[in-house]
Amino acid sequence: MFKPLPDKPDHPSLELEILALWEREGTFARLQEQNRGGPRFSFVDGPVTANRMVLGVHTAWGRTLKDVFQRYKALQGHELRYQNGFDCQGLWIEVGVERSLGLNSKREIEEFGLAEFARRCREVVVQSSRALTEGSIRLGQWMNWGEDYFTFSDTNIEYIWRFLRHVHEQGWLYLGHRSTEWCPRCGTSISAHELVGSYVDRADPSLFVRFPLLDRPGEALVIWTTTPWTLPANVAAAVSPDADYGRRENGEWVAVARYPDDRFEERLRGEALVGWRYTGPFDELAPGAAVEHRVIPWDDVTLDDGTGIVHIAPGCGAEDFELSRVHELPVLTPVDESGRFYDDYGWLHGLSTVEAAEQIIGYLEEQGRLVEAGLHEHRYPECWRCHTPLIFRISDDWFIAVDPLRDRLRSENAAVEWTPEYMGKRMDDWLVNMGDWNISRRRYYGLPLPFYPCACVHLN
Repeated sequence: MFKPLPDKPDHPSLELEILALWEREGTFARLQEQNRGGPRFSFVDGPVTANRMVLGVHTAWGRTLKDVFQRYKALQGHELRYQNGFDCQGLWIEVGVERSLGLNSKREIEEFGLAEFARRCREVVVQSSRALTEGSIRLGQWMNWGEDYFTFSDTNIEYIWRFLRHVHEQGWLYLGHRSTEWCPRCGTSISAHELVGSYVDRADPSLFVRFPLLDRPGEALVIWTTTPWTLPANVAAAVSPDADYGRRENGEWVAVARYPDDRFEERLRGEALVGWRYTGPFDELAPGAAVEHRVIPWDDVTLDDGTGIVHIAPGCGAEDFELSRVHELPVLTPVDESGRFYDDYGWLHGLSTVEAAEQIIGYLEEQGRLVEAGLHEHRYPECWRCHTPLIFRISDDWFIAVDPLRDRLRSENAAVEWTPEYMGKRMDDWLVNMGDWNISRRRYYGLPLPFYPCACVHLN
């Protein structure tokens, strides 16, 4: 007989009664025994990162969905593998420990002591895994609690090392030298895969700057940038070869399509500008002094914003770096891993990319190079762990090549029964566009990479 329900049920109390009933009658163990020998269904949890002491709403929601699916498979008579796990390494945990210790840079971590820092990280994992287990049990999730896997275990690390050995033997592992996404606070490169969902709305300085032409006195290219700190690393200016460019009465060259109401004294196709030489904005600093700045063609120059002439700094942007390979441009790396200018950048030395912006704007104005300055609202990536705006800088990192695997990955994805179906299409889009996987992290509490390049180039 059913008990009458109260008008205002006390749901937490009812939940505790159900949990007590399951515990008293061994319901979960009986279900597992009942389905033993049935068709196998293996569930391996994500896993959740062990860096917090309470279940986040997103984690609780995700675990509820997983639990519902497992119960559905159990109702069908499947013998399930209820495998829980915890992600125990990486920046999520490091950043949390940094905050608890009042640290804010890799230098401060090293001063604190790496061994003690790693011990604190492991301590957080142990405490968090207990708290998250208690929260999940309270949520009503059924798993083989106490039989969890931990990513910091020797077994897990050895499996990943074996995987990396296989990747190397297949020729998919390589050391890449390129301009990559970088978090100056964390002092490490960021994988392109981690940028998904990391773009936020922000206002950054917007500068229109003159680059005086060497062989055309009184004339100048006008470029636009929202990253003033990259100007000291400028080596080229890119134009669309098929677009029309015009010279204003004051000698400034811009794309005609961007300024349809302006009056132009001279008009030329972009291809006619290619090879023009100009004075760089920071040629008085040692790195820029040896650079011959010139105009290059680039089919991807947009005429939707800016001036139609793009400032190119290969050491500060992925597309710029690729252009440097095509046009054999020099590559200047102006900032160190903490995002501060190197010594050879003179009066900019020691300034962060943010601190340097105002100094650069003031300098350009004094030199008569600044056409206009303001703020520009746009979407910009930030570190998804510490929320610091990312920069691009040249770095040597280990990558897993994706192109040799792309067709196979897409084929395997197509064989998956996706629910809802559109998620499969979204996954396929991601696989089509994904770049090589950067697996390097210049940090302290993560998976140690089990190889190093010898002087003879052999990978040990």
